[in-house]
Amino acid sequence: MPVKIRTIQTAVPATVLEQEATRDVFASQPDLTRLGQRLIATSFNSAQIRTRYSCVDEFNLNLPAPENPLFYDRASGQLRSPTTAQRNQVYLEQASKLFIQAAERALAACPELAAEQITHVITVSCTGFYNPGPDYQIVRALGLKASTVRHHLGFMGCYAAFPALRAARDFCLADPQATVLVVCAELCSLHVHSSNDPDTIMGSAIFADGAAAAIVSAQAPTGLDMDGFETVLTPVGEEAMAWNIGDHGFEMMLGTYVPHIIDEHISGALEPLFAKDADPGLGVPGIKHWGLHPGGRAILDRVQKRLGLSDEQLEPARNILGGYGNMSSATVLFVLQQIMDDARAESGDRVCAMAFGPGLTVETGMFTISKRQ
Repeated sequence: MPVKIRTIQTAVPATVLEQEATRDVFASQPDLTRLGQRLIATSFNSAQIRTRYSCVDEFNLNLPAPENPLFYDRASGQLRSPTTAQRNQVYLEQASKLFIQAAERALAACPELAAEQITHVITVSCTGFYNPGPDYQIVRALGLKASTVRHHLGFMGCYAAFPALRAARDFCLADPQATVLVVCAELCSLHVHSSNDPDTIMGSAIFADGAAAAIVSAQAPTGLDMDGFETVLTPVGEEAMAWNIGDHGFEMMLGTYVPHIIDEHISGALEPLFAKDADPGLGVPGIKHWGLHPGGRAILDRVQKRLGLSDEQLEPARNILGGYGNMSSATVLFVLQQIMDDARAESGDRVCAMAFGPGLTVETGMFTISKRQ
């Protein structure tokens, strides 16, 4: 029996960021140059994002303004600049909630699966650190066995769901009785700040918070068959996308040339995935569904044009981008959930998923939809 993703469930914080209102806050900061103001308008307006979610309650205008704001002084309208330690403390408090909520929802979506049947927990995040970590907290909160094998993948970036899913698949291939809980949670909004730097502005315009959990098992009757994975490093782009730790939060390097690099190398990145597939003639035309990580509108546009994909095939990725923004590692799981839950998806449909991250790293995965006949 093939290893399957049995379910994918998601969670987001309560605070909703309306894109236009958020743009106006960033554009009104006193330290901006005229060029910075223009870049903010262009970046926010062209992102094709309507709403995002944030764990920073200070951005929620429906709540009373705090007396001592850490991120946003509502009275003056100014964004503040907390230290990395202060941001990470909020991560500790807020990330645990999302990790647990997404994990609980995944387990609840499989009523025939008892908590003690979970044998492995893999957690993923690149937006904060603490220990005992989310893997430990999930075991405690869900009442999993104390002997549950735990792993945490940290600081890999937007593509990290794929190494986690690959590891889960390997565990289940090694032990067909294994059941693996994979949980990605990212609090990207903790690291936004006012800046005239184009990369920082782009990050402020697209990144958001969210969590997604998947249950992986070789015993699942239905779900998403995990057929194979591949990793490709593009020959250029190491300096075009990076994620570093600064004194006032984590710093994103997202060069404007990234969509061009992906455009040039996406076809080659898919070749090893197709070559290892059980269908020797598989290619882009044979894939009905595409689970693309919506790293940004320009990336989706480039991939769609290069591969000749239809608007319908890009619909899941564009829906998630528009309603949630880029939630780093969790985002591609949001997209795959839409594909799994789509009533139009039929048993036997092939699904190709991919995500991009620092390196420049391209992670790809091939799946097959499996439904009860």
